[in-house]
This record gives sequence, structure tokens and C-alpha cells, in this order.
Amino acid sequence: MAARRERIEPSFERDEGVSEAGLSISPDDRAVPTAANDRKKRKPAAKSTSGKATAKSGGGSGRGGARRGGGSGDGGGNGRRRRRSFLGHVVRLGIAGTLWGGLAVAAVVGYFAVKLPQEAWEIPARPPNVKIVSVNGELLANRGLTGGKEVSLDEMSPYIPEAVIAIEDRRFYDHFGVDPLGIVRAFVENWQAGSTVQGGSTLTQQLAKNIFLNPEQTIQRKIQEAILSVWLEHKFTKDQILDMYLNRVYFGSGATGVEAAARRYFGKSASEVTLSEAATLAGLLKAPSRLSPARDPKAAKERSEVVLSAMLDEGKINRQEYDDAVAEKPVKAKSYWDGAQHYAADLVMRDIKKLIGDVKQDVIVETTIEMPLERIAEKTIRQTIDSSKQNVTQGALVAIDGTGAIRALVGGRDYAESQFNRAVDAKRQPGSTFKPFVYETALEHGWRPESIIVDGPVQIGKWKPSNYENTYRGPVMVADALRFSLNTVAAKLIDNVGTQAVIDTAHRLGIKSDIVDNPSIALGTSEVSLLELTGAFAPFANGGYEATPHLVNRITTEDGKVVWERGAEVPPKVLSEDMVGMMNAMLRRVVNSGTGRKAAIEGFDAAGKTGTTQDFKDAWFMGYTAELVTGVWFGNDNGAKMKRVTGGSLPAAAWHEFMSAALDGTPNVPLPGNYTIGEPDAPLMADGNGGEYYDGELPRDDGVPIDGSDGGQNRVIYDRAPPPGVVVQERVSPRRENNGSLFRRIFGG
Repeated sequence: MAARRERIEPSFERDEGVSEAGLSISPDDRAVPTAANDRKKRKPAAKSTSGKATAKSGGGSGRGGARRGGGSGDGGGNGRRRRRSFLGHVVRLGIAGTLWGGLAVAAVVGYFAVKLPQEAWEIPARPPNVKIVSVNGELLANRGLTGGKEVSLDEMSPYIPEAVIAIEDRRFYDHFGVDPLGIVRAFVENWQAGSTVQGGSTLTQQLAKNIFLNPEQTIQRKIQEAILSVWLEHKFTKDQILDMYLNRVYFGSGATGVEAAARRYFGKSASEVTLSEAATLAGLLKAPSRLSPARDPKAAKERSEVVLSAMLDEGKINRQEYDDAVAEKPVKAKSYWDGAQHYAADLVMRDIKKLIGDVKQDVIVETTIEMPLERIAEKTIRQTIDSSKQNVTQGALVAIDGTGAIRALVGGRDYAESQFNRAVDAKRQPGSTFKPFVYETALEHGWRPESIIVDGPVQIGKWKPSNYENTYRGPVMVADALRFSLNTVAAKLIDNVGTQAVIDTAHRLGIKSDIVDNPSIALGTSEVSLLELTGAFAPFANGGYEATPHLVNRITTEDGKVVWERGAEVPPKVLSEDMVGMMNAMLRRVVNSGTGRKAAIEGFDAAGKTGTTQDFKDAWFMGYTAELVTGVWFGNDNGAKMKRVTGGSLPAAAWHEFMSAALDGTPNVPLPGNYTIGEPDAPLMADGNGGEYYDGELPRDDGVPIDGSDGGQNRVIYDRAPPPGVVVQERVSPRRENNGSLFRRIFGG
């Protein structure tokens, strides 16, 4: 049996890297050197009593010494290796951090991008503009959510984009939608100032916010704003972005876009804006409401100078241009749009949906307004009010032609102060201007202008109306009863023909409001608007045809496509030629020698009717020529009493002023109808007082003037008896009666 060899167990207490065969492995020979290996302390070799061991130790020590001896020259290499290892480690960490950071940013961007509404990736259409023009194409107003049409960069003053870029985003043409340099600059400026004095948002970011987002200040909104800004820059050119911005940014006072703002503050197109005005517009962007020239002209001016300074710094203007612009006085804009034409523009916007439905693109509305007449009307109403000392604060005027086309419309003294349209929306008692409908109905029932009726006390039920001066004239012709606006005669006529017949006549001629079935409507107690009352007088002027007041002739798109157009149908006839002739003969006398004498226009055939309501709360004059029908009203919004203002005073005088200017240079056209009120053919008898009276059909009282108006002077002569069945009451001598208050005298009780 072979002798067993003694097993030699491996030992781990030897020098590191030294094998049993005397072989060694240096750290450089290791596959992956580590810092731990470099730092590990080597143990000294164990002493042996055997020569072999000593030899081995010595041999090992020699080899180890050789390595260690060489270490004095190799230590610098180890240091370099350690530094390279550290730098490599840092680079690897940096790369990993960048990758993970990029993934994190992408995840955040993706998260907030997904949370954007789907419509955020499509530019919404700009709200459509409604351009409203006169019959000759002159601009009345722009309406819609923006208040002005869209204009391209080459259609606006070059000062506008230059001013906006200089103050809002100097690096607009250099950044990619978000401007890191601008953000840093704004941060430094704000830190130095101790407050927010400069924003870091680019014009592209502002556009993204205006189009897609709400104005809330949150991290999510800012991130989404940046995302959309980069997308906008990728999808559109810089000029396209600037174009969209200038047409969609809000400039205060209801004006969105540069065209609306230029019209709103300076009354001109964006193409006509000066350097100083452009700086004012650019300055508004910081705080549109607070810096509005309509609110604080001084603050707007100061901000514009900041803009001008920025433009000078950027080289957009020279020193002379800067000095000239700074020297200009502050712009004081109206607190609202100015000009009476805006009353008409408001009415257009009220009607347009009925004509074409929802407006989905820019359109042009061609109206019937004649701007020269509109300006005359506005001036007339304002000057009449301002020059009066009779507690008059408001007025209105409507002028239409024979077709019903509205040629001038004034809804109040000053549109900028009050946008309430008193010509259309206010309903008030028309007073005696309603009487022509009573007389027209009487004519249709057999009465004639020469028919005789007694002006005297009358009672219908509990109603006891009396005349304005509380006097009575006795027997009078129907024509003269209208000429002097006698209340008792109007009451007797409506009692004779019936209230419903009068209501039907008023509606047929153009009154749209409900009329109360009550005899007192003969004196104008049912409320109507000035517009409808004016339209109802038009059949007297145009020969008997219905004339519905209207304002819109045609609606087209910006490129000329017709969307809607008024038809040319002949309106129905509502009055016969005979009726038109008789009414014009009577109403002509109102102007020539009756209560409306102040309205008379030399050289023109005109007719009309005055109206005054109880306690002088409302005063009217409705008058017309063959070419133009005009209604005028004066009063107070709160119903306060005027100081004895009647329809024959301020309204008639204002009508005369407006119509004289409107008809200047036009030929006189006679009113339709060829009726002449007859002269008496009965012999006249002396009455003993230097006057005359009738010998014949009428009861007489010698010594008393028949008309009872002026003691026998300027006697009115009558030659016709009343129609069959009409009883002439006993003549009453002129006298005054005290029946209590004016209300009781008019309405009884």
C-alpha cells in the first residue's frame, strides 16, 4: 500500500499575491482594480526556522522588495490612475443624471401636454368682426367681441409692432418661443428692484396664454404655456405669430386688437397711428384697464414715454423722433365710444342675428344712415339741451325717408355718457302727437276738415278732458281743432268713431306697441317709442304707403359675397289718396299757423303735429316734408318735469334747425294730395263789435266772437255743417273754469 501523502492545506496568511510556487500577481494584473485593493495594507512575511522557509521567505522578500522598490517610481502612476478613476466615475454619474433628468423632464412635459385640452393644438378662429358702414360706405362702428377687424402687419402703422417688441420682447426674433436670457434678465431686474418690474414671458408665450389658457398663475399653466409656445414657433413664422398677437391682445376699454384700439382711443385706423399713439398702445399691454387713456391719460402718457425710451435704446427711432413724441400732449379718450352713430350700430347688432343668424366670419353691414344727417342731428339735440334753461337733460331724434329707411338716429344727448337708446327703447306718452290717428279715423268715418264741431266741456264716463289753456272756442272746424290741438274735440271725435277704430288706424299706419282701449288715448295716454311714432307719420308723407323703419340694406363678407339683402317689394297702401290729401291739408296748417309755427321752413311744404304730456314731462314734434319724416323728443330720464317745455317750443325749434340743414340745397317737393280746405260761402253779418258771424245754420249769440279766441280779431270762418247725425252742441262763451289739478282736468275724477 502506498504511503499516504500528507495533505497540505491552503493558507491565507501569506503575502497577498504570492503563490506556493513563488508566483505573484500584482494589482495591475487584476481584471478590475478597485480602490479597496489600492488601499489594502500588506502584512509582513512570517519568520521561519527552516532554511527552506527562510529561503522562500528570502526569495519572496526579494521579489516583493523588488516590487516595493519599484513602487517609489510607480506611485505617481497609481495617483493618476486614482484620479482618472474618480473623473470617470463623475462622468458616468453625470451622464446617468442627464439621462434620468431628461427622462424626468420629458415625463413632466408629456404629463402636462396630455392634460392640455385637445383644442389647444389648433389655432381657434378669431372672433368675427361686424363692420357697420353708412349708406355711402363711411364707417359707423366695428362690433363683435373684438371691436375691430383683423389687420395684417403691412396694413398697420410700422410703429405699432416696433413699439410692442421694444417694450415687451426685445429678443422676439432670436428666441425659440421661450427666452432663457429674458427670464434671467427679468429675475435680476426684479431682484434688484425688490418687486416685480419686468416679466420674462415672450410675445409667443403671451399669445399662447391668450389663445389657449386661462390667466391663473400656476406651475402647470406656465409649463403648458412654454409647451404651446415652442409648438407655435415650430408651426408659424415670427411675423405670423406677431400678426396673431397684435390682432388678439386686449388693449382695454372693450378693444381687442390694434384696429379696435386705434378706433377706440384715437378715432382712426391702425394704419394712421402715429409714433406717440403707437407707444401709448404698446404701453397699455402692461395694465390695459389701469393705463387706459379713457381712465388715466396722465398714467398712459408716462407709460408711453417708457416705451419710447425703449425704442430709442433699440435704435428703432432717433433722438429727434423721441423728443417730438414725448412733447405731444396726453390723449384724453372718451370713457366709451363717442358719437350718436353708435346708437344705430347697437341697433344693427340687435337685428343682425334675425337676419343672418350667428355671425361666423367678418361681415360688412351696409346701413341706411347718412352720416352728414347723423352729425347734424346729434349737434342739434346736444346744442338744444345745452342751451336750454328749462330743466331738460335728454333728447332724441329719428329721421326716415318715405320707404322707412332710417337716415339719422340719435338716442340721447351723449352716447359716451349713456348708451340707452331713447329713440327706440324708451316708451312714453306721445301726448297730442297721437291725435292725427284720431282725425284720420274720423275722416274715414265721414268727417271732413271743414266739418263743424263745438269746442266745449265734454264728459265721457268719468273722464272730463279740458284744453291746454282751459278755454273753449265754441263751434270750430275740424281742421282748426287739429291746428290748435283742442283736447275736447279729439275726445268728442274718438267718442263718435269708437276707440277700437282709432287703435286699428294707429296699428295700420305703423304703431307696434299695445294701445289701451280707453277714450283717453285720443290725448296720447298709451306709451309708444319715438321710432314707431315717426314711422307711423310716414304714410302722410309718401302718399299713403306703409313705411316700416329699417336700418340694414345689405350684409356682405369682407370679399364682397352677399349674405343678406333687403328686398325691393312695394309696401302695401294703408291710406287712400283722399285721406292723405285731407290730412296733409290739416297738418300743414299746424306748421304754418298753428301750434307748430316754430317748425316752419321758408320755401318748403311741411306739415306736422306738436305734443305735450301732463306736467311737461314729455315734449314732442312730429313733422315731415315729401322727402323726410323726422320726430323729436325732449324730456328727462327720471320723469322730472321740464319748465313749461311744450311740443311747439324746443322740439319744434330743433326740428326746424335739423330739417333746414338737411334740406339745404334740395328742391321743394309739394306734399302728396291736392286738397284745399274750403272757404265760407254763406253771407257774413256784422256782430256789433267789429267782427263777423255766420247767418244761417249755426246758432249765434250776437256780440260774442264765434271762435272766442281773440275778441274778434283774426276770425276763423266756417262754411260747412257737420255730417249727418252729428249734433252741434250749444256754443259756449269763452271762459276759464277751475276744475282742480291738471290731472283732474285732463283725466277727470
